[in-house]
Parts: sequence; C-alpha cells; structure tokens
Amino acid sequence: MKKPIAFGTLLLITTQFTAPAVLAQTAGSATGAQSAPTTAAPPQDDQSQDEEVEVSTPGYDPSSAEDIVVVGRNIPNQVRATPQVLSVLSTEDIARTGEGDIAGALSRVTGLSVVNSGFVFVRGLGDRYSLAMLNGSPLPSPEPLRRTVPLDIFPTEIVGSALVQKSYSVNYPGEFGGGVINLTTRAIPDKTFLKVGGSIAADTETTSELGYVYDGGGHDWNGYDDGTRNVPSFIRDLGLGQGSSAFLTTNQIAQMDNSRTTVLQANHHLPANFGANLSFGTSTDIGSGRLGVIAAGNFSNTFRTRDTIQQDTTAPSGQKRNDFDAVITDNRIVTNGLLGLGAELGRQRIRWTNVYIHDTLKQGRLAAATNYTNSSGDPIVQQNTNWYERQLIESQLTGEFKIGDLGLDLRGAYANTKRKAPYEREFQYKFDRDDGVYENALNQTAFSFANVNFSDLNEDLWSGQADLSYKLPTARPTTLSAGYYYSDTNRDSTRFSFEYRTKAGGSLQAPYSYLRPDQLFSDTVLFDSCDDAEGCITATNTSANQGAARYQGKLRIHAGYGQIESELADGLRATVGIRYEDALEEVITGSTVFSGTRLNLDHWLPAATITWNFAPDMQFRVAGSKTIARPQFRELAPQFYQDFESTRRFIGNPYLTDTELKNAEARFEWYFADQQSVSIAGFYKHLNKPIETVSFFTSQDNPVLTGFSYAPAADLYGAEVEATKYFPLDWVGSAFGTRRAFIIANYTYTQSKLKVGTEDVPTPLSSGTVNYVAANTIYRDGAPLTGQSDHLVNLQLGVEDTESLSQITLLASYASKRVTARGAQYDGLNTLPDTYEYPGVQLDLVARQGFMVAGTEFELKLEGRNLLHTKYKEYQDFGDNGRVYFNRYDRGRIYSLGLSAKF
Repeated sequence: MKKPIAFGTLLLITTQFTAPAVLAQTAGSATGAQSAPTTAAPPQDDQSQDEEVEVSTPGYDPSSAEDIVVVGRNIPNQVRATPQVLSVLSTEDIARTGEGDIAGALSRVTGLSVVNSGFVFVRGLGDRYSLAMLNGSPLPSPEPLRRTVPLDIFPTEIVGSALVQKSYSVNYPGEFGGGVINLTTRAIPDKTFLKVGGSIAADTETTSELGYVYDGGGHDWNGYDDGTRNVPSFIRDLGLGQGSSAFLTTNQIAQMDNSRTTVLQANHHLPANFGANLSFGTSTDIGSGRLGVIAAGNFSNTFRTRDTIQQDTTAPSGQKRNDFDAVITDNRIVTNGLLGLGAELGRQRIRWTNVYIHDTLKQGRLAAATNYTNSSGDPIVQQNTNWYERQLIESQLTGEFKIGDLGLDLRGAYANTKRKAPYEREFQYKFDRDDGVYENALNQTAFSFANVNFSDLNEDLWSGQADLSYKLPTARPTTLSAGYYYSDTNRDSTRFSFEYRTKAGGSLQAPYSYLRPDQLFSDTVLFDSCDDAEGCITATNTSANQGAARYQGKLRIHAGYGQIESELADGLRATVGIRYEDALEEVITGSTVFSGTRLNLDHWLPAATITWNFAPDMQFRVAGSKTIARPQFRELAPQFYQDFESTRRFIGNPYLTDTELKNAEARFEWYFADQQSVSIAGFYKHLNKPIETVSFFTSQDNPVLTGFSYAPAADLYGAEVEATKYFPLDWVGSAFGTRRAFIIANYTYTQSKLKVGTEDVPTPLSSGTVNYVAANTIYRDGAPLTGQSDHLVNLQLGVEDTESLSQITLLASYASKRVTARGAQYDGLNTLPDTYEYPGVQLDLVARQGFMVAGTEFELKLEGRNLLHTKYKEYQDFGDNGRVYFNRYDRGRIYSLGLSAKF
C-alpha cells in the first residue's frame, strides 16, 4: 500500500485554498497490462496440420506447400510453404495466452522478450533491430524515440495471425536484425457474427489505493482532449524564433489555461480498470467469388500507480546525488478500430484494411527528497502533470493474384502517426523552515522553479511493393521470384521549452511564493506581485538549451530483389537471393547550432537457406544472410525527449551511420505428432558499428542524459530450444474424453559482447561539429548489448477441451538481467557501472469457459497476472557500497473478469 508523501500532502492538500475533488481519467487495458481487452475465439476441433492459418506478407504462398515433397504428415503448412525459420501464432495460440495485446502474446514466442510496454526484442537485439509489418506493409511509430511501432497498441481482437521470421529472406526489407514480425488482420469471416464483450480488472497496487491525479479536460475519460490543452500560436512562433522577443509576456501567460492541467490531487480510491469491445463480420457468395467485411472496435481505461524509488549518482563510490520517493499514476485510455473489406475469386484475393488506434496516457507524478543535487538539507517536492496522446491511422490495399504458375502480389499503404504532448509541467517547491511552508520562488538557484514543455510529432509513410513469382515447368519444384519496394517517410517534430521567472529577476516574494501551482500563475500573482504595470511573471524560451526546437526527418528507400527456390533432391531444397537497397535518410534542423544528417547509402544484401527433410517429420535448416539497421530519426535528431515510462531524457547524435549485420543459423525440427514438435537452434550475428546508448552528465548538477553513438563492432550468439506436447486425458474417465493436457515450453540462451578498442566514434556531446573520441572511453570491451538477457524462459501448462471452449492455462516466464542504460562518465574518462533491469519470474493464470444461454454463445474469462508479486528493479551495483536504484517499485497482482457474447 502506498503511503502519501507528506511534503506533497502539505503542499497540495492543506494549502490556503482548496480545489474541487476530481477524478482524473487516462487509460490502459482492462487487464491492467497497458492494453485493450480481448475475447478470443474458442478453440475448434483438433486441427490437422493442413489447416490454413491466415497470413498476408510478401513472398508467402501457402499453395507452394502442395508442390514441395515433404516426408512426414505432421509438418504444418506454414512451415512447408517457406524455407525460413519462423513461428506463427494463430488466433487459438493468441487466445490461449489470454493477453489483450499482441505484444503480450509474442512474449511467449521462443527468443522474444517485451521491454518498456510493447517493444519487442528478438534474440537479445533491441527493437531497433526488429521490423514490424501489417499485412506485409511497414508500420510507422508514434513514439519519438523509436521507428518501430510499440506492439502493445494492437489488440488481439483485430489480429488473425502473427508471424515471426527469424532468418532473413530477400523479399523483406533489409532492415532485419533480430527478425520480422508480420501481423495479419482478419479479412473474410467464415460466417456472419456479432460479438460484444466487456471486462473489469483490479490491480492490488492501484485499485482503491492512493494515486495522484488532475482534472484536465472534460473528455479526458475517453482519451481525447476537448480543447483545454490547445496550444496558442505564440508558443510555436516564439519556440521557432519567430517572435519579437525571447520570452512570453505576462499577458500571454494569462491567456494559457493553467489550473485544469496543473492542480495535482490525491485520490485515495482509484477506480478499477475496465474495457469493452465490439466486432462484426459477414460474407456473401457472388457467383464463384466471395465478398466479406469485418469491423472491430475496442475501448479500455486503466490505471497504474508506481510507488517508486528514483536515485542517481555521479560518484564512483555510489554515493547518492538524488534520492527521491515518487508516486506516479498513469491513466491510459486506448480506443481502436478495424474495418476490412475482402474479396476472393478462386485463387485471387484482394483486401482493403483500415486500422485506427488512439492511445493516450495521462500522468501525475509527486516526488519528495531531502537528498538532492547541492542539497541545502531542506526537503523539496517535485510535481509533474503530463498528457501523451498517440495516434496511428493506416489504410492499405493488397492484391494477391495467381494465374497458372504465375504469382503477383501488389501492396500499397499510407500510414500517419501523431504524438502530442502539450503542457508537460514541472514544479519544484522547497521547504521554508522559518515559515513552515513550501515555497516556489521561480528561481533555479533557490531550488524552486517551474517549467512547461510542448511537444508535437507528425509522420507520414507511403509504401508500395510488387512481388512476381513463376514456378518453372521442371521435374523438381523451382520458383523464380523478383520484386520492387518503395517507401517514403516524412516526420516533423517540435519541442518548445519555457521556464517561468520573475520579470524583475531574483525570487518571487512571499506570500505569493507559498501558493500552490495553479494559483502561482493566477492574475493576482501575474500582475500584482510587483510594481511593474505590464506584469510580474514571464516565461523564458529555453528550447535552445534542450536541443533543436524543430527537426524534419526524411527516409526514402528504393529496393529490388531476385530469388530462386528449388528442390535440389528428394527432401532437400534451397533458397538463394539477393536484395539491393538505396536509401536517402535526412534529419534537417534548420539550425546553425545543431547539425543535421544526410546519409545516402546503398547495400547489397544476400541471403541463402537450405532445408533438409532427412527423415519423416524431421527437418534441418541452415541459413546465412547480410542485413542492415539504419539509425532512427530520434537517434539522429539533436532534440531532447523524455520517455514517460522510464523518466529518462534522450538526445540524438547526427553523426551515426548504418549498422551492418552478418547472420548465421542452424536449426533442427521434429514434428513428432500432429501439432506437436521439438526444435533446437543455434545462431550467430556479427554487427559492424552497432548503435548503442551513452549516458553522460552535461554538468555535475544536471540530471543524467542519454545519447547515442556506435561501438566499432559486436558479436551475438546463442541457442534456443522449444517443445509442444499434448496428453490425452480420456484415460481419466468419460468426463475427460475430449480433454487434453498440454505443455508448451521454450528457452533461449544468448551472449553478446561489444568489441571496443581505441577506434574513433562520434561523441553524443557533439553539436555543430563532429567530435570523435576513442571508443573505449565511452564503452567497455566485452559489455553486453543494451536490452539483451542471457536467459529467456517461457512455460505454458494447461488443460483444454478439444471440442468446446474450456481451457485453463498457467503461464510462467523468466528473463535474466539486461542492460537498460550505460554507466555515465564521472570524470571525463572513467565510467560508472551500467544500469541493469531485473525482470525476474512472471506467473499468470488464464481460464476460459464457453457456455450457451438461449441459443447465444458466451465466453467467460478469468485472469490472474503477476501472481508472484514480482517487483520491478533497475539499478547500478556498486558492490560493497550498495545499489543505486534508478527505479524500484512493487508491481501489483492483477485480477480480471471478462464476459463476451457472440450472436
């Protein structure tokens, strides 16, 4: 149970004035797992290996499985149809996990882990090395820090399958490090249906517990701002240097709505999480063809409170510089929808898919400390109110045509992402021992200040692809394929920062300085706290202190490939191809102080896979390839950004370049029974110039800042094993005649090492001109890659009915420690220890039961998440001197109840 922060209570609750009680609204999933709720389809009769899983992606042809001679009857169609190493999650696989979003379901796949709310790491490589696609078309990201979309914004309700391909093939874009994740939306339903559902959940650390919230706008409960946070035009003009002065006047500050986005209040009984979903689908036969439509909508509203310790240090001894107790309340609201139209005429398929996702986080933070930078010994209180509104819209048209032995796939898509973060407010008050109150003098040197930031991001992505294949009329199956790919990405990002100050300089005088944040900028203070007739408070534009106020990112790619797939002998087939990519990547700052980037690079990317079906239901695969990873816009852009999940601040480095990867893999697969298998694999990757984070202090008084550079090289290698086994339970008795138990388990072992010497690398402290330093001054030779865990374990144990919906699954997962931030330099040469996250063991239980009432199908779902009450721990280890916790808090157990009806 969280304890109220006494300093914050004194400041916010017992001030001279009172505020109306409000309940702030912000969302997440009904399960509390930061996702939209889902109700998955019940499992059907025990499927054979020939049941087709719906997959739409470049170069995937399920009919090719019919042409390949495979010894054994248990190898699934999707494995027969492609020589690459892949995992495919069907709707049944996704439903078994009980996860509400696709990121959670993917975390159960061998070698995959999910970090920071939805970013998928494949085999220890960060999300920057993963490629996310929707129906074979690329997805942009609404996150400024990443190009990859966070997959927790995709509810499982709209996903027909999730394909994870870990070995590269040239029909995919060359930015392929760990793997590609392709989500296929549902197209044409088998029959007409209408499904409605809802869920409610409680978090033991949040529900009916203390949290800090604020009023905001009248529509905050649904995640859409009602105009309360509209940003005045003079903010943008001044931020871009188009105003007549470098500060906001008192009259301009008075025009900004302050109180509703500023008053932070204690709510001792946060509400339960809830969600609702609706889906509809129908199809009709027209002649020999078939038309279908499917639509889905989901809404969820969740709260999560973290009572966390936040510390840092600049000393090699681990002596703490800042030591805060903070309570952070996130209210997340997710609204999403899907509209898909599909047509089938024989072997010809056309689908038009439209996806809308709106994801808002409303955050309140209250933190207190007596140990802080240059501490005077007097307690201080920090207050933050934030609003992060993200949106993704994608419309895509796909045509998959088969004419005899000729195949043609055409794909075109437009996507737009937005991220708005207006009025990111921070106030710091210091305790005045003489008067026994907290005060804000609007003076940094007096340890009390106020600032506000405005961030806005908009990105457009156009993409198109054509894939042509031809099956040669030869004795053994041989297919030639070629394709062309084009994408054009344009991003515009702004961030404007202002610091409130007294117009005359110095400190705001008592009693005005004693007022709480909203009243600190009331007309009384703005105009009457001094003798200046034009006002007393101003806001100075400090955007230049936080990097470029605006940047534009552009990435245009032209690519082409050729590939041959052939059966060389009975049971032996090979796929060999090469891809050429030419890309122009630019980051334009429009500033003479902060440099931009222009990378005009091309690459030849070969790939080859050999598959040997040497015994019934057994296969051995070897694969090799060369791929790349381009720097992301935010890794290049010299603009500050604060991650709301970790509270870290980031800034880009314009002097990065492409990372090149050489990949190799060997894999044994045994499909010893229908739907049951064992596989063992080993893999190796060599990375040339891998981009890694760098932590540093701009001064001993400022917070740690995270930038980017690249290590000269890195190696990554490992092994993985996975198994699926079913056990019929008919021997127990007639009541268990259609029931079976199952075990689904996988384990991944990974090691990675940076190879660092005296090679020159660009320092993240560069601004107008590039500055190179020796790599071993910012990286440690032999250190692991950021985000890589040595061990990943997933286990599913359960019992299910093969003829009706009745299922209970115990899910356990374990991830060993992984680096989340590099240790910062503390003397210009030596570095502090790296910061590690310790995910630990996660234990979940999911039960699903179907039943009929008056001819209507119902599904009841019960979930228990984090049953072991695993804590979140992220810290630097200083040995005998103890630990410095960047974040440490209790993660609540989450219990949820969901009910859906299908008509």
